[in-house]
Amino acid sequence: MPDLAAVSRREDALLVVVDIQQRLAAAMERRDAVAATTVRLIKTAALVDVPIVVTRQYPEGLGDTDPTVARALDEVEGAGHPLYRADKIAFDCFSDAGFARIVSESGRTQIILAGMETHICIAQTALHGLRSGLEIQIAADACCSRDSEAHTTALDRVRAAGAVVSWSESIMYELVGAAGSDEFRSLLRIVKE
Repeated sequence: MPDLAAVSRREDALLVVVDIQQRLAAAMERRDAVAATTVRLIKTAALVDVPIVVTRQYPEGLGDTDPTVARALDEVEGAGHPLYRADKIAFDCFSDAGFARIVSESGRTQIILAGMETHICIAQTALHGLRSGLEIQIAADACCSRDSEAHTTALDRVRAAGAVVSWSESIMYELVGAAGSDEFRSLLRIVKE
């Protein structure tokens, strides 16, 4: 029997976009690639009715959400897709009462993480989620740290703790599930962007 925790499931999933903010992103070597990959995850989540939560860490200091990501979020929200926003000062998203309430009220049990920085906010959020009994998936190519070694070490750490570390396209194709549908044709357009 396959381990279903390792597979992205649209009925259980919640996409969490963590702190992809202007001033923070400016320090990231892979910021453009991470933003573009996150946009594809956002569009896929909207395609398959997976709710989205976006966080901002201390926006007064780190700025607003990166414009590329913000445009995609505004687009899906404008189309009526469930989108929740949470500003925080804690590095662990779950330590913010607003974020924790959003996740709890969603009823979703699988958290897909994308964002910045892997070794700080992504890792702390993943570890807390695991301790809370949630399934955690991290889109490795939709996350980054200022230091690539810190990114890799954090992924190793959360994987050892029980998180699934995957690639964005793997997650996207799992959420869609099969070829031959309008959803799949839309997914192909998203992947090629």
